Amino acid sequence: MALERRFYPSLSGLRALEALDRLGSATAVAEELALTQSAVSRQFQALEAQLGTGLIQREKRRLSLTPAAREYVARIRPALEQIAQASVQLQVSPAGGTINLAILPTFGMRWLVPRLPDFARLHGDLTLNMSTRFSTFNFASEPFDAALHFGSGDWPGTDRMLLRYEQVVPVCTPDLLARYDPVAAADLLRMPLLHIQTRPRFWTDWFTAQGVAPPAPVPGTLYDQFSTIMQAALHGLGVALVPDYLAEQDIATGALRVAYGRAVEATGAYYLVWPVSKSADPALRRFREWLATQAEPEDALPR
Repeated sequence: MALERRFYPSLSGLRALEALDRLGSATAVAEELALTQSAVSRQFQALEAQLGTGLIQREKRRLSLTPAAREYVARIRPALEQIAQASVQLQVSPAGGTINLAILPTFGMRWLVPRLPDFARLHGDLTLNMSTRFSTFNFASEPFDAALHFGSGDWPGTDRMLLRYEQVVPVCTPDLLARYDPVAAADLLRMPLLHIQTRPRFWTDWFTAQGVAPPAPVPGTLYDQFSTIMQAALHGLGVALVPDYLAEQDIATGALRVAYGRAVEATGAYYLVWPVSKSADPALRRFREWLATQAEPEDALPR
């Protein structure tokens, strides 16, 4: 049964409401939407009249959202983003279809992107749009068809394909290594350790695998991305525990050296993940079939 017309409010009014929540002032809303402030005010009034409830708190010359309106905006914002994304795709999508893919920035750039020329050669009629995400993806609220993600592979409501396990290695500059001269895994605890925010147990798990009981917490400095932690290591700020594929070029050139031991397997793996509801999508199926030829599920090291 179709809903009443009042439950399909003006899109321009919804855009103005979302912008006020995000920007915090009617002036900023007017600038973003290329409208006058009076036009923005009329849109708010029309939206309130259509929905039959107050949305705007008017204090002197300042406008703000009511608590109910803020909750309403939080629920409609994903839908507005999906409308915008679908409109862009309608204009640029080739006949073969479009895939919207969330990627982890470092893995996506270092592992996926170098392989994409082969994908473009074989599937030139498909468009692959990529957006980086550091935290866990949300297929329910974001317009993604699939994601490259790291974890244990237990995301509810999804199907997944294993791409590769992760081997990690501690690296630092030759000067830092010579200064501390570690001869055992425990000696790294005397060195400045660099931590990655998305893997809080990285060093703890590494020391445990080496038979060392580390302190809790393991001391060190914190970085939010592998790209920044690699720069910190290259500038001699400490020892970084990173995936081997990320450090191999700098090790080969001598800019970095392995601080101790050799690469060991980390907990978790990289996967292509997609919603069960998208499993039959033709474009996504073709992408999965190609990506399966690039996957590296077998370990060089014993498991």
